[in-house]
Amino acid sequence: MSSIKIESVVKEKNRMGECPVWEERENALVYVDINSQKVCRWNSVTNEVHSVSVDARVGSVALQKCGGYVIALGTRFAFLNWETESVTTIAELEQDKPNNRFNDGKVDPKGRFFAGTMAEETEPGVRARCQGALYTLFSDYSVVKQLDQVNISNGLDWSLDHRTFFHIDSLAYAVHAFDYDVHTGKIACGKVLYQLEKEEQMPDGMCIDAEGKLWVACIDGGRVIRIDPETGKRIQTVKLPASRITSCCFGGKDYSEMYVTSAYDGLDKASLAKEPRAGEIFKITGLGVKGIPQYSYVA
Repeated sequence: MSSIKIESVVKEKNRMGECPVWEERENALVYVDINSQKVCRWNSVTNEVHSVSVDARVGSVALQKCGGYVIALGTRFAFLNWETESVTTIAELEQDKPNNRFNDGKVDPKGRFFAGTMAEETEPGVRARCQGALYTLFSDYSVVKQLDQVNISNGLDWSLDHRTFFHIDSLAYAVHAFDYDVHTGKIACGKVLYQLEKEEQMPDGMCIDAEGKLWVACIDGGRVIRIDPETGKRIQTVKLPASRITSCCFGGKDYSEMYVTSAYDGLDKASLAKEPRAGEIFKITGLGVKGIPQYSYVA
């Protein structure tokens, strides 16, 4: 095991940092702050953060093949033009569920954008169950519902052979694996791959590494865990200096760095005093494994 190093690279704190994506062409990490309604971009060369404010909570961001980004905000899919800061709606969903919003999303190996929804809390700790769904935005802007009765649609990724789709419903406290047809973009036959242990708390975002292992961010668990999909066993734990760890991705010039987002919303004053780095973005080096480049949405 190589020596693991953790450093805070984005000190600008996020209320709910999420959905980190490495953008090779910009040497940058793109991510969202859901509760601040912002899409952000940290330049790894200049160390500057730029952000674009949007008009609703934004759950996820992904790269577009032709430049710019595709985002899932409120209950709609949209394009974000970074230069003009303009948002163009592609599709509106769940108009009958005003308390729902989009959460995590990611692009599949063929350029389709997957993103899921969830019900917001009506008061602290109170949330309607089974109100969310998982959707796919195709290149022709059509949208297909893949899963229904989801609590909090969260982390997602695909196996290296593109035959398995991995998905997290946070309130199931588990990672599920589905058969995946990469030609049609359809998922089927879901089963539990890994059930989180008590100290790992709740699963949030997720990514895959170049060895086909999954990395899961554990919100309130203060860690990322590495899971072997072949055995369904946890094979590594990396603890971080913040409890509300939300998501992770690989990046850097050879994808050997892991970037981990966190949140400070949900922490009371006493907890915040104990966690001065809550809401920052961390870089982990020395993991001894690389990631793979992110896929881009193809319209």
